[in-house]
Amino acid sequence: MDFKSKKPSLLILGLTSLVCSRVMFYFFNDPEGPNLLIVTVMAVVLYFSSVKICSFVPSATGLKRLLLAICIQIIIVAGLYFFLN
Repeated sequence: MDFKSKKPSLLILGLTSLVCSRVMFYFFNDPEGPNLLIVTVMAVVLYFSSVKICSFVPSATGLKRLLLAICIQIIIVAGLYFFLN
């Protein structure tokens, strides 16, 4: 995959942050289900935190940076789930 443009990788990060946020709130035992606003805000927090953390790693480029950002999102979601549950 050639990542000369940042748009595809940022779009993929946005989609994975939405999926991770939705999955996290799905596993909470709430009879009403997750609120769309809360899922969206959590997705925005995940997105910006993963982009910010990846900006501090200068050695990772292209696909490595994208995979690192996705792993960071998953780790944040897992940590928040176990902390809040």
